[in-house]
Amino acid sequence: MSVIYEVNLAVDREIASEYRDWLIAHVHEMLALPGFTGARLMETVPDQADAAETVFCTQYELVDQAALEEYLRVHSARMRADGVSRFGDRFRSSRRVLRDLDRY
Repeated sequence: MSVIYEVNLAVDREIASEYRDWLIAHVHEMLALPGFTGARLMETVPDQADAAETVFCTQYELVDQAALEEYLRVHSARMRADGVSRFGDRFRSSRRVLRDLDRY
């Protein structure tokens, strides 16, 4: 059963365009890793409270939990470090894992 690995990124609005360009390339790098089968990149609809940030949501689809565990063990530190080295503390990230129960 497939697994969705979701990464939410709150980015300083001042660098949002540059960050989005980097993020598109980053998604393509992720998709080249073993077990990744697809991705969606979205931007949340801002409200007045979020005026200082742009929030991106990336959902990666993986073949199964074992593929996610391998990514986390082998590749995640390197992939995360690239964003930190480029953008420092100008963004925050959170992650969660979702499993399909059914499709309608």
